[in-house]
Amino acid sequence: MSDSEQGSYSTKETSVAPSDNIKLVKRSVPFNTPINPIKPPSLELTADQTEKYNEVLAHFQNSLDKEFAIPDTNKTEKLVDLEKAWLTKECFLRYLNATKWKVDHAIKRIEETILWRRSFGLVPLSNHDVDIITPDMVEAENVTGKNLIIGYDNDNRPCLYLRNGYQNTKPSILQVKHLVFMLERVIQFMPPGQDKLALMTDFKSAPAELKLSSKLPSISISKQVLHILQHHYPERLGRGLFTNIPWIGYTFFKLVSPFIDPYTKSKTIYDQPFENFVPYEQLDKEFNGGIDFEYNHDEYWREMNRMGDRKWSNYLENFDKLGKSIGLSEYDLRLGYDQ
Repeated sequence: MSDSEQGSYSTKETSVAPSDNIKLVKRSVPFNTPINPIKPPSLELTADQTEKYNEVLAHFQNSLDKEFAIPDTNKTEKLVDLEKAWLTKECFLRYLNATKWKVDHAIKRIEETILWRRSFGLVPLSNHDVDIITPDMVEAENVTGKNLIIGYDNDNRPCLYLRNGYQNTKPSILQVKHLVFMLERVIQFMPPGQDKLALMTDFKSAPAELKLSSKLPSISISKQVLHILQHHYPERLGRGLFTNIPWIGYTFFKLVSPFIDPYTKSKTIYDQPFENFVPYEQLDKEFNGGIDFEYNHDEYWREMNRMGDRKWSNYLENFDKLGKSIGLSEYDLRLGYDQ
C-alpha cells in the first residue's frame, strides 16, 4: 500500500480546472456500470484458511432449523430467504478477515449482525412489526443531495459521496437510518467481482442560496455510525477519500480517531484529488472530471431507487436459480446486474 493510502494527513494537492474547450457531459442520475472491465474475484485461500472457511460455512448450513431471536420481543424466527442470500461466500470471508481468521469470533460477529439487521429494519419478518427502512422513510434526509451514488472508482468500487455541506436535518436516528439505507443501496450497485465501496467525503459548503449549515456530524452520531460500519459492514470499505477539509475538521478527526480501528484508518486518504482515483468519464467537473452533474432530487431519487431495486431483483433471481443455498458466490449472484 502506498504512503498516500496510509491514512496520514497529507499535503493538499491542487487540481487544475478543466479547460473551457473540453465538452462536459451533463448528468443527473447514477451510472449503471463501471468504465473498466468486470473481472472475476481472486479468492486464493491457504489450506488453513479454507478449513476455517468451511467451518463457518458448515455452522450456518447447520443453522437452517435454528430459531434466531427477534430483538426487543420474546419471539424467534428461522433464517428467512433474504438472510440466506446475505450469507454468501464473500460474507463469511469478510467476517473471517475482520476477526483475523478466528472461527468462533467470526460466527459470533455474523450472528450479532443477523440480529442487528432484524432490529434495525433491514429484514422484514413474518411475526414482527419492525419499521422497515424504505426510500419513503428516509427521503426527507436526502432532498439536498447530501448523499449520492455516482460512478465507480478505478477498481470498480461504486462511489458513495457524503457531502457534509448539504446537511439539512438535525442529528437523529433517522440520519443514521438514512446512511444505512444508502450503504445498502451502494452495495446493490457493486458489479460482479467487487464487494467493496469507495466512500468520498467532501466538506465543501453548499451554495449560499440553499441556506444550509456545514456543521460537522455530532460525536454521538459519528460514534454510532462508526460502530455500525465496523461491526456490521466489515471489509466493505475499499477506499475512503476526504477533501475540502476545514481546519476544525482535523480536530473532529482527532476526536473520533480512537473509535476507528487501525485497518479502517489505513484505507483513508486526506486532501488528494479525486481524479487520482476515479475515471474522468464518471467524475464530476468539480473534481476535475468530465461530468457536469446537477442534482434534481425527484429525478435522482426515483432513478437511483429504480436502478437499485432492479439490481437487487436480479441478485435475488440468481439466488433462486442457484437453489437458495447459503454460501453462494456474490460474483454469480450479481451476474446480469447491468440489465
